[in-house]
Amino acid sequence: MSTSHNPTHHAHDETDHAPHSDDDHHHHHHHSPTPPSASKGAWRRISFALLLVAFAIAAACLVQVRSGEAEVITRFGNPVRVLLEPGLAWHLPAPFELSTPVDLRLRTTSSGLQDVGTKDGLRIIVQAYVVWQVKSDKDDVQHFMRAVQNQPDEAARQLRTFVGSALEATASGYNLSSLVNTDASKVQIPLFEAKLREQISQSLLDTYGVRVVQVGIERLTLPVVTLSATVDRMRAERETIATQRTAEGKRQAAQITSEAQKEARIITADATVKAANIEAKSLVEAASIYGKAHAEAPQLYDMLRSLDTLSGIINKNTHLVLRTDAAPFSALIDGPNTFLSPNTPNSQEAKKP
Repeated sequence: MSTSHNPTHHAHDETDHAPHSDDDHHHHHHHSPTPPSASKGAWRRISFALLLVAFAIAAACLVQVRSGEAEVITRFGNPVRVLLEPGLAWHLPAPFELSTPVDLRLRTTSSGLQDVGTKDGLRIIVQAYVVWQVKSDKDDVQHFMRAVQNQPDEAARQLRTFVGSALEATASGYNLSSLVNTDASKVQIPLFEAKLREQISQSLLDTYGVRVVQVGIERLTLPVVTLSATVDRMRAERETIATQRTAEGKRQAAQITSEAQKEARIITADATVKAANIEAKSLVEAASIYGKAHAEAPQLYDMLRSLDTLSGIINKNTHLVLRTDAAPFSALIDGPNTFLSPNTPNSQEAKKP
């Protein structure tokens, strides 16, 4: 009995001992201390994850304002703030707040060719350009955002509409000759540009928050009908000017001619008086010489006077039929003997007292 009891008791003891040993083993494993290296690694991973989360949150809340731009902070689509100063700024992370950059740099927009009428009823084709920018002002930036949803192309399209209407209104205040003229002093293009800018500046600023920096005429041409009318007008103007200058030239020419004739008459009269005086003196001197010659040699004097008379009345175109023995032609036949012979009647008469 004792023998049978012992094995059973032994088995029971073994059975009880086995679970006890297993529990002791598990209990010992659960309460074993954590190694220091594993603890440090876990904390390092947690810290790095927290740092990444913090960095992501900071990046979502930071906004950079670049030079030449403005940042519009919108809260659920509604603009609440406008940042103009370059640098970093804060805002609530998405989707609470979003930032939208708005370009503040200069832009150029052309109106395209516009057919407009002038004050004198003629048509011209004109093209203007506009240099514009979103004004660096919080209210104007918000106006631009609301008006065109920050779309520069849409703003340029609407600007072209404004400029086209302004060109029509501005051109109606100027004659064609004030815009197209061969006389540069009559061309008023700068005044036209200033008037055009005045027409659109305030409207664009109030409606879109856009500031007009410069307005200029890029191209100006004439339709065929206007060109013909312009050529005719210019031709008439040239003809009028030519007529005026011709009349002025004739007037000056007549004045010069009259003065010249007057001076010529005065000079001629003076010359005539001087010539008459000289001729009178010469006649007096000639008479004196003739008188002396006749007193010294009457026959020689008569012969010389006869020859002088012949040279005065006869030239190469003269044909005379006269007696050769008559004076003064007798000198040609008789020679000096007629005047110098003492037997001739003239010689005898010369010797009489």
